[in-house]
Amino acid sequence: MSANAQLKKSAPNKGPEKKNGLFNRFLNTVEAAGNRLPHPVTLFIIFALAVIVISEIASRAGLTVTFYDAKFKTDKTIQAVSLMTPEGLRFMLHTATKNFTSFAPLGTVLVAMLGVGVAEGTGLIGAALKKAVLSTPSRLITAMVVFAGVMSNVASDAGYVVLVPLGAIVFISFKRHPLAGLAAAFAGVSGGFSANLLVGTLDPLLSGITNEALAASGMTETILPTANYFFMFVSTILITVLGTWVTEKIVEPRLGEYKGGAHDDESMTVTKEEKKGLVAAGLSLLVFAAVMLFLTVPENALLRVDGELNDFTHYGLVPTIMLFFLIPGLAYGMASGTVRNDKDVVKFMSKSMSTMGGYLVLSFFAAQFIKYFGYTNLGTILAVSGASFLESIGFVGFPLVVAFILVAGFINLFIGSASAKWGIMAPVFVPMMAKLGFSPAFTQLAYRIGDSTTNIISPLMSYFAIIVVFAQKYDEDSGIGTLISTMLPYSLVFLIGWTILLGIWYVAGFPIGPDAFIAM
Repeated sequence: MSANAQLKKSAPNKGPEKKNGLFNRFLNTVEAAGNRLPHPVTLFIIFALAVIVISEIASRAGLTVTFYDAKFKTDKTIQAVSLMTPEGLRFMLHTATKNFTSFAPLGTVLVAMLGVGVAEGTGLIGAALKKAVLSTPSRLITAMVVFAGVMSNVASDAGYVVLVPLGAIVFISFKRHPLAGLAAAFAGVSGGFSANLLVGTLDPLLSGITNEALAASGMTETILPTANYFFMFVSTILITVLGTWVTEKIVEPRLGEYKGGAHDDESMTVTKEEKKGLVAAGLSLLVFAAVMLFLTVPENALLRVDGELNDFTHYGLVPTIMLFFLIPGLAYGMASGTVRNDKDVVKFMSKSMSTMGGYLVLSFFAAQFIKYFGYTNLGTILAVSGASFLESIGFVGFPLVVAFILVAGFINLFIGSASAKWGIMAPVFVPMMAKLGFSPAFTQLAYRIGDSTTNIISPLMSYFAIIVVFAQKYDEDSGIGTLISTMLPYSLVFLIGWTILLGIWYVAGFPIGPDAFIAM
């Protein structure tokens, strides 16, 4: 009997019967429309070309806008600048390389990924996730699977390939439906993609794009990778609670009793080598934390300049994130035997860099689009005009924030990449929301809620097909429709719950991160 036949034989339990109702037809329409969209790189090329053409039209029409410049405390008038002129052509050619190499998210993500690559390549991240889940009492297993999923996004996409299948294995080992475990893990990894107790690779990536959008619009403000940290820390608890409730009260009862056979899996055990590695990694992390506290906390600490940590938070945070993963990754690898020499370390770093090829291509064209938008003044004109229009119709305050979250969530159904979407939206919405009194950090935060909550129901999300394959291991009839119908309750509850939390934060006026507030 073939392996494929054995797999099918072991999964007799059928999933929810597919129906051709109105909602399913809507999902089919969304999937078909999304599949027709070009690649995000192609989208940025199209948008850049559109800016070139629109800038010429706007310049010939004499399009201008007047606004109050808070920096110089006077009214300022700007007009559209065409790229279809000798000066515009020279700008596009002469700055193309600089636009790419100075693109803020590029360096921050690549540097952070050097450390993450070592932690992932040595097996530290996978072993730590297994240990956390397997050490949890049975009554808390759902919460731990969701929580581990949320925490896994500190290493970018590792949770999709490590924790989602592990969630199904954990549930079946407790004689629970494996698809419920898979759904709980997927909800944490992808639905809670922006939440975390730690600063991960997504934070510098999005803040870098936000800063590029600010610079392109002529604003001097910048935000730190930690700009959303306070809110995302609390969000981790919220997503864990909501994900647990949805799993146990909605998803698992709907799936019913699993009648397939037990799946023994070696990956459910933490080996002796892995245990040794985890102990070494934990000790090295304690030493690293002690050293960093010594370098930052005392008044005369080495990383302070004139008693302040501003330089460290602006320039030293990303290398610190890299070391946070690199040092325990090395300790784990040497103790567990996955690192035998320096060549292994370089191999893990190189592998993590090789996965960034698509991101490099995307960054080049995203950088050109953002710079063109700034040079032509179209971003500022659109932001000021849009803000004035919204003010004139009274659509401001928190209702505007809710609408922005819904827009971000809807766009996410068609464009899966968080950085690609934010690269498109930030140049317009960051300055526009700033004109209405919302800080760039808060606008970025609202975007992250919309982006995260619809990841789990978007067939165009890059890992969606892989999750379907994982599900088919336990139910051969599972498909895109099955997964979407299973994950939809998480998406709706996360969207509502997260928005309510943001509303409470908005009313209370809490800071959303270090030196980051809701209002400008």
